[in-house]
Amino acid sequence: MSTRKNPAAPAHTHWHCQAVALANHRQANPIGDGQAVRPWPERVERARRLARAGVLHGVRPVKPSISMEKAMEIILDAVRALDLETVPLLEANGRVLGQDIISPLMVPPLDCSAMDGYAVKAADTRGAAPDCPVRLQVRGESRAGGGLEGLSLSRGGAVRIMTGALMPPGADAVVQVEETEEEHGFVRVFSAVAPYQNYRRAGESIAPGDRVLPRGERLRPADLGLLAALNQAQVAVHRRPTVAVISTGDELAGLGQRSRPGGVHDVNAYTLCAEVQKYGGRPQYLGIARDSLAELQTLFRQALATADVVISTGGVSMGRYDFVKDIHAALGIQTRFEWIDVKPGKPCVFGTKDDVLVFGLPGSPVASLTSFIQFVRPALLRLMGARRIHKPVVEAILTEDIDKSPAGKVHLLRGRFTLRDNRLHVATTGNQKSSLLRSMSEANCLIVLPADRPRVKAGEKVTIQLIDHDEV
Repeated sequence: MSTRKNPAAPAHTHWHCQAVALANHRQANPIGDGQAVRPWPERVERARRLARAGVLHGVRPVKPSISMEKAMEIILDAVRALDLETVPLLEANGRVLGQDIISPLMVPPLDCSAMDGYAVKAADTRGAAPDCPVRLQVRGESRAGGGLEGLSLSRGGAVRIMTGALMPPGADAVVQVEETEEEHGFVRVFSAVAPYQNYRRAGESIAPGDRVLPRGERLRPADLGLLAALNQAQVAVHRRPTVAVISTGDELAGLGQRSRPGGVHDVNAYTLCAEVQKYGGRPQYLGIARDSLAELQTLFRQALATADVVISTGGVSMGRYDFVKDIHAALGIQTRFEWIDVKPGKPCVFGTKDDVLVFGLPGSPVASLTSFIQFVRPALLRLMGARRIHKPVVEAILTEDIDKSPAGKVHLLRGRFTLRDNRLHVATTGNQKSSLLRSMSEANCLIVLPADRPRVKAGEKVTIQLIDHDEV
């Protein structure tokens, strides 16, 4: 649960609508895409039912639909990075650095060999060839992790040396062992080397004072190795957000339970909890809330008290039993937006209560997962202090015709790209109904059709978002 606090919202927030406003309220759809909204008398009756249940007083006006870019701007503006904590290096993979890493030492600390072979004076190998080897006397050995014990190299000599071992004074190059043959205390060299060939200079990788890793970097395995080279057993990172996940709907059954006629098993909880883990959060699955005001309020209160982020799925559209937005209002969650000009995922609610981020995602499996990728994922990364939060977007050649008329909203189509002749080609994964999760399972990208380009022909270039790639 977040420890950061903002000033409390006023007791009467934007969702209260007074009698005068009710009288003048437009019955036309405020979303602007020609879709019909709940009839006015039914909205009034719905408000009366909610008022009798003690949930809401007055009619909550519907907010207009906004662009994806505006939605992302609103979300990121509400995010405040979580506090720092110190963790052992072995637990730091995938975590986000909370401070710059400045090197206190040199890597490597001393001059050393980059190869197994023989440390030599480069000038002594001049003219060496397979049919005319140079013969040098072996005067000792330098092992990785061992000292030189007074060993030095003079002209005409060679020192047997291992990768990472200290270079003996007087040597300025290493001949690879494959280019040599040792016998009776002498080594024959079959290839000449240049000065400082196969030679690692002290500090050539990292010098004292170098900024090795910047704050906000999400740590990868190679980064952990770099920190280990600096002798850092612990590292300061941002705390992982606790993310409460709530599924809603009478039609849902838990795994291992028999679904009722017309019902389905809850899949959103499992896809979303896995996504939360993938992007560094701690998922907290609170279960299924039936289409009951009491159940919804109970789970949402629990989520708000324990989590940094709350994600619910379902109950955010215009159905008679879609109560989530009303529950948000009743619990003092300040709703920032309710609709986005995108398909799938048009009904998508975002709000805040103090520093808790609250997302109401669609109930359809594909719409829920797509909305998470576009809007929740960047918020989780930014909560952890990450600088890079955007999935890479590239161009690919479409291999089929697509028609998503009429224009007016962005379409995100599940696709699969392949590389042929050094060019990316992409096709959809088939039927694009938002209930078909298999189409998402088979996808490795989203084909992005802008609002003003609903029709595209095979052979034309389209923009694709690489959903399995690291953020850039």
